[in-house]
Amino acid sequence: MEPINLYDFESRAESTVPHNVWDYISRGSQDGIALKRNRSMLESILLRPRFLRDVRKRNLSTTILGEPIKFPIMIAPASRQTMVHPDGEIATARAAAASGTIMGLSTSSTKSIEEVAQAASGPLWFQLFHCGKEETTSLVRRAEDSGYKAICLTVDTPIPSDKEMDIRNSWQTPPEAYPGNFLYKITSKTPSNLDSGISEGHHMRPPTIPLTFEQLPWLKSLTRLPIVIKGIRTAEDAALCVKYDIDGIVVSNHGGRQIDCTLSSIETLPEVVTAVDGKAEIYFDSGIRRGSDVLKALALGAKGVFIGRPIFWGLAVNGQAGVEKVLDILYRELDLVMAYCGFTSVDQIDDGILHLPLEMEYSRIPYIEEIRGLADLHAKGLISRNEFDSKRESLLGIEKQ
Repeated sequence: MEPINLYDFESRAESTVPHNVWDYISRGSQDGIALKRNRSMLESILLRPRFLRDVRKRNLSTTILGEPIKFPIMIAPASRQTMVHPDGEIATARAAAASGTIMGLSTSSTKSIEEVAQAASGPLWFQLFHCGKEETTSLVRRAEDSGYKAICLTVDTPIPSDKEMDIRNSWQTPPEAYPGNFLYKITSKTPSNLDSGISEGHHMRPPTIPLTFEQLPWLKSLTRLPIVIKGIRTAEDAALCVKYDIDGIVVSNHGGRQIDCTLSSIETLPEVVTAVDGKAEIYFDSGIRRGSDVLKALALGAKGVFIGRPIFWGLAVNGQAGVEKVLDILYRELDLVMAYCGFTSVDQIDDGILHLPLEMEYSRIPYIEEIRGLADLHAKGLISRNEFDSKRESLLGIEKQ
């Protein structure tokens, strides 16, 4: 029988992928608390379905940074996809285009920026690890020249993470998964120990050099493309992204892969949405497994969501067709749950259809409620936009430039 949900894909993929590769893809950092919390908190949010509405015709389409897509589910940038299928990111890009959505390509992709662009017929984003000014300048300009639609800077990997299962497995990147954007750097076919467990950088990719907020104007100066920041988890950092004119934010805890013992992504989404107050688009990733998960993220303010691990599952099971099937399952599940909640378009979705767990019913940060109150006053025309921005920045401790 064909897989009928993402968990079917997961179990089939696990049976076909070498155990060390499976551990690399599926495990989280340290005790996996953040990894497990991504799912448990999504599952703890319940729905309040609405009926006696005509929902026979539904439209799941939306726009992301002005780009129309068929439904608000995109493919997250994920490296080394040829570990599970020889076509890797080429197959994924073709599946994204066939499904009518956006694919993010990782800096550490096993296929190069140019190869993927040539194979793709749909919109692409380029995910950036800052590897020094010269390398970053080259990568950004290659992406822009190849027709990518946005630069997505990952910021939640300031130093390498310790993935204990990779240490136990003596993990090394298999030769077929060497990063395609840095092939010119290969001087030996002998795998490096740099990519085992606690490492100083990705194999054959220069180590990440964290950017600071003050360096974002330099990054923006390199390109005419929109800049999206991936990995933001607090209102404070979200407000600083707005201060530096960032176009989009991906609320993400990196699937629990980098630092353990954090809140889940869905728990941090509301405070980021409140702090940004519409000045940048907000996206969500980490833990999406059902169409209802997508609905929950949209109801809490995300413009769209990204999926990561399920792409590996689809690739491992059936290459491009497997990825298309994963996306189609989520499309159909989202379509179904929207109808049951009384929605005919994604623009109608709001948090009134959610029953939140106690942990999310109140803000852990007192000033978030104050900002929400200010937003209500602004919406009612009782304070100006300038007054709102000034008071919000004061609450968040952001100094004027």
